[in-house]
Amino acid sequence: MKVRGIKRGQNIEILEQLNNIPDGTEIIIDVEFIASQIIEPQPPLTNEERLARLNQLFGVWKNQPELAEIFTEIDQQRHAYQGRTIDSLDNQDLG
Repeated sequence: MKVRGIKRGQNIEILEQLNNIPDGTEIIIDVEFIASQIIEPQPPLTNEERLARLNQLFGVWKNQPELAEIFTEIDQQRHAYQGRTIDSLDNQDLG
């Protein structure tokens, strides 16, 4: 029998039903890779590369006039009085 699975940490999640194998049964699994799904780990970025990427991100919102309107609306909503009614203890039935 050959079934597919996904490795997650030290666990292998079987993607198919194994109804013909009772729970608690010890099994032996022959592991094979699917070569197209193996991704080589990327080397860590140098500090200069990291800074260059951050500088690209910092400029993303540059020259977008609608941004000022959006932040103004957010500020107005944050500071709008939401108000609520609080019942006085004098008006409550303390039974």
